[in-house]
Amino acid sequence: MNRVYWITGLSGAGKTTIGKIWHKELKEKKLPAVFLDGDELRRVFGDDLGYGEADRRKCAMRYARLCALLGGQGLEVVCCTISMFEEVHRWNRKHIPGYCEVYVKASLGTLRQRNQKGLYSHGGDDVAGISLKIEEPKNPDIVLYNDGDVPLWHQIQLLHQWRKEREAKDNEFYHEG
Repeated sequence: MNRVYWITGLSGAGKTTIGKIWHKELKEKKLPAVFLDGDELRRVFGDDLGYGEADRRKCAMRYARLCALLGGQGLEVVCCTISMFEEVHRWNRKHIPGYCEVYVKASLGTLRQRNQKGLYSHGGDDVAGISLKIEEPKNPDIVLYNDGDVPLWHQIQLLHQWRKEREAKDNEFYHEG
């Protein structure tokens, strides 16, 4: 069964870095895989939405529907997006077969230190986790703590382990039925 890996977390947590490595691993296994990044998707969709809560929800649902479409066509989808809304996570679980929610978590101190996009230094409006409330995933399949204490290769090993366990469960289910 193909999978949709919804890699979520705050800006600077390491979603894209982990997602790119995971995508490369899938491609090396000769799996048909596609990599989607929230910043790139905004551009693809024409940068027509802002960063307030309502627009972020619309963005998240666009990404969710796109992932469902691509996953439904047999692709492994790696989607890196903040999109931390419980309603979106519920929609994904209901509508995307093979959905895997990966929560990349980093402390606010780490995010401020990394501050890749300058979001945490200016303290402006519409910064998820600072001025905008977020809804942490309630039941992610995997939580990757990414404050720099655990090497990236180990984070990827956790994804491999989850995939292997999930495939075993899926095979068990299909052989029983």
